[in-house]
Amino acid sequence: MGYQETITFILEMIGTIAFAASGALVGSEQKMDIFGVSVLGVITAVGGGMIRDVTLGITPPGVFQKPVYAAVAVLTSVLVFFLLYFKREMLKGNVTYDKVMLVMDSVGLGIFTVVGVNTGIRQGFADNTFLLVFVGTITGVGGGLLRDMMAEVPPYIFVKHIYACASIVGAIVCVYTYRWFGVVFSLIFGSAAVILMRYLAAHYRWNLPKLK
Repeated sequence: MGYQETITFILEMIGTIAFAASGALVGSEQKMDIFGVSVLGVITAVGGGMIRDVTLGITPPGVFQKPVYAAVAVLTSVLVFFLLYFKREMLKGNVTYDKVMLVMDSVGLGIFTVVGVNTGIRQGFADNTFLLVFVGTITGVGGGLLRDMMAEVPPYIFVKHIYACASIVGAIVCVYTYRWFGVVFSLIFGSAAVILMRYLAAHYRWNLPKLK
């Protein structure tokens, strides 16, 4: 495994843990049992990647080729479940819950956006900017969208600050940074752009216009 593959693997693991934790938090908030929490955690962590792989014609999808990601997602979800089971007061109040969700979702979104772009590049689509931005965005937001649909809550990407737009911007940054500076810098700057934009949107309460 070369250094680029190692960096990508580490980022994917961090993203998997972050997204699995966010899925488990949503499941716990919806009063699901340990199985439901685990399923939601796994879907959040691997759902976007599965949609990406199907789009790119990767069969079977990566999660079935490398089940370690699903295993880590299950383990993370179970740990979150028992942590909240015995320490429920840790997330008392909407403010604390929203802050934890912001951190977990932002980290996962940033990492999986650039991983999605990088996957498209490795599949031979380095010159197709639209496709790279699309697969980067769908990798970032797909799992969370499936999570919210299964939990029967309004999808996070449609109601919470700047979400999908942050992923799109990060994907664009990742694509052009790759062309100018290479893979490693594209992963760093792309994910940082997403996380920074999510933080600023939450801090300053930026929202897209909506009907009232």
